[in-house]
Amino acid sequence: MHDVDPVFATFSRSKKLAEVAKSLGYIAPTPVQSMYIFKQPMIGGEVVPHQDSTFLYTDPPTVCGAWFALEDATMENGCLWILPKSHKGEITRRMRLAGDQKISFEGHVPEFELSTFVPLEMKEGSLVMLHGAVWHMSHENKSPKSRHAYSLHFIEASGAEWDAQNWLQRTEDNPFVPFEAAGEQKTRPPMRKVGI
Repeated sequence: MHDVDPVFATFSRSKKLAEVAKSLGYIAPTPVQSMYIFKQPMIGGEVVPHQDSTFLYTDPPTVCGAWFALEDATMENGCLWILPKSHKGEITRRMRLAGDQKISFEGHVPEFELSTFVPLEMKEGSLVMLHGAVWHMSHENKSPKSRHAYSLHFIEASGAEWDAQNWLQRTEDNPFVPFEAAGEQKTRPPMRKVGI
């Protein structure tokens, strides 16, 4: 979405968001994945504990998720839950794309006591930055209120290598592009689907 839709591109590549990434120590922060998350009333599904680096791996690990609450996120409508201090741990599982375009997982998901996770209730318009090693999850939305969110994942393009076995790959004519200064944003060609 951040490279295809002009509205999402303008928001996702804003100078303000680039400055947030750089304030975290990124030299060449580069958006790689964006998602509009619909967690509908009464039917919004559960997201099991996971680490974002499982799916978007660099060497060394650098992925960071910017998670925007587009509506209030509460325990009733399925807010995020995180495992405190888990960003200090290892990436224990990797999702890989094989040569035959099949997805496989390597490693394991530790057994968790879910009571050790803490809720991140957020007001509409709030932002939380998620380190790629942080274990996080969300419960089902059993409330009558929706919980919409926008998530943008970025990596460090300076000194880190995008893994060739990540499920998400770009072509040479449509590479990942670092955040650009406000006023220098370019219109990108639509992203081509590769593989699967």
